[in-house]
Amino acid sequence: MPEPEEVWIPLVDEPIGSIVATLQAEHPEIDDLVSSPHKILAFRTFAYIRVGILLGQLLVEEDVPEYDGTETWIEALLREPRHKKAVVRELRAVAEEVATDPRYADDEKMGPDEEARRRFLEFARKQLD
Repeated sequence: MPEPEEVWIPLVDEPIGSIVATLQAEHPEIDDLVSSPHKILAFRTFAYIRVGILLGQLLVEEDVPEYDGTETWIEALLREPRHKKAVVRELRAVAEEVATDPRYADDEKMGPDEEARRRFLEFARKQLD
């Protein structure tokens, strides 16, 4: 009997992952809330799920143009400002929930802190003078 094929399911369905990444980049306050490795992982996991559910609800509730090859139904929905705002609100809600979760209270932020940034800028200015 042949071996069963290994099935691998990616964590991110590309359209949703890229939507989350794009909107997260447009709203830096989200990054401020989820700036440690554990928080980022939790945020992305739940953001992908909740944004996917929200987009599915919008697809059922809203009329989208028939597919003509120019844009996906997600792009058509997000072209509408109120839908885009709803997705951003959902992302912020997920970020706030993760940020206030006591399990991540001791996580350190990724990257340098403000004091390290200040010291680097001072060093760079001296080097450039």
